Amino acid sequence: MILIKFIKNKYFLTTIGIIVWLLFFDKNDVFSQMELMGKLNKLRADKTYYLAEIKNNRDAIEDLKTNKKSLERFAREKYLMKKDNEDVYVIVKK
Repeated sequence: MILIKFIKNKYFLTTIGIIVWLLFFDKNDVFSQMELMGKLNKLRADKTYYLAEIKNNRDAIEDLKTNKKSLERFAREKYLMKKDNEDVYVIVKK
């Protein structure tokens, strides 16, 4: 009897209606928020990856600017450059 009275209460019905509306029908429902949180976590992981890559590239550039042997090795490996009296052989591993 008390349960039926409680269920017929207009404040209880309004509260349940608002909760259902916010959970399922609102533009910012729970499922959309969970999807957005997943995207945010992925973007944060991408950000840390790219920041680490930027640091590695800056270190490599600084090394190329200061170390002549490193610059020569880079030119030989990436651009197949050679000295005038040298022959270059490219070995491809399968």
